[in-house]
Amino acid sequence: MRNTIYRYFFIQFISLFALVLISTCVIVWIVQAVNYLDFVTEDGHAFGVYFTYSLLNIPKVINRLIPLVFLISLLTTILQFEKNNELLIFWTSGLNKIRLVNFVIIISILITSFQLFMSLVVSHSSLNLARSVLRSSSISLFPSLVKEKKFNDTVKDLTVFVEKKKNNGEMLNIFLRDDTSNVEQSRTIIAKRGYIIKKNEQNILVLFDGTIQSEKRNNKVNFVNFKKTEINLSSFESKTTTYPKIQENNTLSLLNCIIPFLDENKTTLLEFQCRSRIDDITAELNRRLGMPLYIPIISIIICYLLSSRKESKYYFLQKYIVFITAFTILVFAEIMVRYSGNSVSGSIIYYSLPPLLILLNYLNLIRIFKFENLDQ
Repeated sequence: MRNTIYRYFFIQFISLFALVLISTCVIVWIVQAVNYLDFVTEDGHAFGVYFTYSLLNIPKVINRLIPLVFLISLLTTILQFEKNNELLIFWTSGLNKIRLVNFVIIISILITSFQLFMSLVVSHSSLNLARSVLRSSSISLFPSLVKEKKFNDTVKDLTVFVEKKKNNGEMLNIFLRDDTSNVEQSRTIIAKRGYIIKKNEQNILVLFDGTIQSEKRNNKVNFVNFKKTEINLSSFESKTTTYPKIQENNTLSLLNCIIPFLDENKTTLLEFQCRSRIDDITAELNRRLGMPLYIPIISIIICYLLSSRKESKYYFLQKYIVFITAFTILVFAEIMVRYSGNSVSGSIIYYSLPPLLILLNYLNLIRIFKFENLDQ
C-alpha cells in the first residue's frame, strides 16, 4: 500500500515537473533566441549558425530553471493533493507524515543529481560546442550588412565605407581599411565601384578603378593603382567572441585553475593565466557544485504544508509564507554564488548553509509531527 502511494505521488510530481520545465524552457529560450539575432543582423553569421547556436543553449536554460521549477512543481503537487483530500486519505491509510517527508527528500536528491549532471557534464559541453559553431562559421551575410554612407566595422580588422549602394548590389565610391594583424602591412583601398560575388561558397569583393595604399611597418607607404582586384572576405573574422568563456570550460579545467592557488609555494604558467579570473572561476565552480545542494532545502521547506489542513484559517496564509520562504532561499543562493568567489570564507558559507538548514528544518518537522507514530 505504501509503495503504491509513493509511486502515485512520484508520478504526479514528475509529470508536472517535466511539463513546467519544458514550458518555461521554451519561453526563456524564445526570449534568448531573439537576443541572439545580433549574430545575424550585426555579425553577419548565417541563419543556420544562429539556429544551431540557439538550440545548443537549451541545456544551459534547463540547468538554470531546475531549482525554480522544482519549487513550483512540488508546491503545486502538495497543494493539489490537499485540495483533492488525497493527503487525508494518505494519513487515514496509515502513512506517517514524516515518512512522506523522507520520500520528498529522496525525490529532491534525484533532482539534485539531475542538475549536477547537467551542470558538470551537459551544460558546459553544449555551450562549448555552440561557441565552436561560431568559431568555424564564415560571414555569409556580409553584403546585407554594408550600409551606404556609414562606416561598417562588422568584420574584425576591416572597416568599409560605401557612398552609395544600388538595388542590384553594386557599390560606388568604396573605402576600405584593412588592419589584419597577421600581415606585415596595413592597407587602405579606394575604388570607384565594386560588388560582392559568391565563388566556391566564399564571399569575394570585386573592386574596379582604384588605389591600394600599403603602409609597411617601417613607415614606408606604397601606392598601387588597379583596374580590377579581388578581396576574399572569408579570410576575415566576425567580431563575435570565439574563445571559450568561463562557463563553457569543463569542470576539470576550472579545478586546475583553482588548485595552484591552494599551494602558495606552487607557481605555474596556468596559475598566471588564471589569476585575473580566479574570482569568476571560483563562482562558476560554486554554481555548478553548490547550487544543486539548495534543492533539498526547498523540499523540506515545502513539507511544512503537511503540518496543517486546508480547513485551518491560517492555511491560506501559510502556503504563501512557504512559497515566499522557499523562493527567498533560491534568490539568496543565486546572489550568494555571485559573491562566493571573492573569498574562501564566502565559499565555505555557501557550502555550509545547505546541510545546516536541512538538518535544522528536518529536526523541526520531526518535532511538529512528534505526536504521530514514526514507526508506522
